[in-house]
Amino acid sequence: MSDERLDALEQRLQALEDERAISRLIAAYGPLVDSGDAAAAADLWASEGTYDVGDWVMFSRADVAAMVESEAHQGLIGRGCCHFFGPPVVTVTGDTAVAVCESVLMVRGDEHGYRIMRAGVHLVNLRRHGERWEITDRTARQLDGSGRAAELVAVGLRGWGR
Repeated sequence: MSDERLDALEQRLQALEDERAISRLIAAYGPLVDSGDAAAAADLWASEGTYDVGDWVMFSRADVAAMVESEAHQGLIGRGCCHFFGPPVVTVTGDTAVAVCESVLMVRGDEHGYRIMRAGVHLVNLRRHGERWEITDRTARQLDGSGRAAELVAVGLRGWGR
């Protein structure tokens, strides 16, 4: 096998490993916040990473941990909730990446089932930090017909499939 071909295979393998690691990171968020693991959820972010949920912006890991520990979030856990994220579309460019995915928040209404409380889009910017990926900023917008969620999708898919 030529050096060029080996280099190309290594690059392709690295891209697949990066996309898988980022997909797993995004998928971990729901189970972590639904189980109340504030420290592990916060550790998905860079120390100065932001999380903009529309009407509230968190500016650090500590802010993300405080959100999970908050009375409002703990109330969701106590009622029974599920933050479910669809598979992300990930674009890796060297040591940075962007991902976009949709989500739903379901909360147990009564003994007969769950209610969908929110449906939204998440635009996630990440960077490689040592051997792992971390979120530098994440923006969530509701699928409410306003077009703000569609704007995030357009940004998230801009570099996809190049």
